[in-house]
Amino acid sequence: MPAEIIDLTKALDENLYIYSESGYSDPPLQIEDWCSVQSQGYKVSRVSLGTQCGTHIDAPSHFVEGGAGLGALPVDALMGKYLLLDLDDIVRSGNTEFDYQGEPILFLKSNIGIKISEEIFNSLLALPCRVWVIVYDISVHRRDVFHFNRALAKADKYLVENVDEEAAMRVKRSGEIFVLPLRLVSTSGAPCRVVVRQ
Repeated sequence: MPAEIIDLTKALDENLYIYSESGYSDPPLQIEDWCSVQSQGYKVSRVSLGTQCGTHIDAPSHFVEGGAGLGALPVDALMGKYLLLDLDDIVRSGNTEFDYQGEPILFLKSNIGIKISEEIFNSLLALPCRVWVIVYDISVHRRDVFHFNRALAKADKYLVENVDEEAAMRVKRSGEIFVLPLRLVSTSGAPCRVVVRQ
């Protein structure tokens, strides 16, 4: 049977959600014609966007002053087998014993944004996976909204977020994932293409 390919990347178009809160907003996505085939013999567009636009990866420097930038993560750390954990099941059962088999990437699924206990979070942090992919937002009970992100950054882990949630529900327990960010060496993150092969 041929491999199934699942694209977890959200389209960069006019429907894209741009993060904002009281008094702050990420840069908007802007795509405009720079030149046309008629005027120049070829078409070029100008693109302006933030480093955390759409499906993206956060480097530790996104939340930790002096943390590693995107260029510190070698490209081979961005692809390979993943450990898929269903956070809804974990929260229901309270089980913190995970069937880790040396996968380099942690893939955390839930059906909606979820709060996890400090115990579950610390058990996840203890896994050696350096790249985490999450579906929906995750927060930690009785902690501020960005505690999850800061703790990952302090642990020198990279976070892939804002994936296509509907497509992510089709991801099975066995497969490979490919996270391919723009090669922005010194930034705190970058938009990326995220694809699963299962």
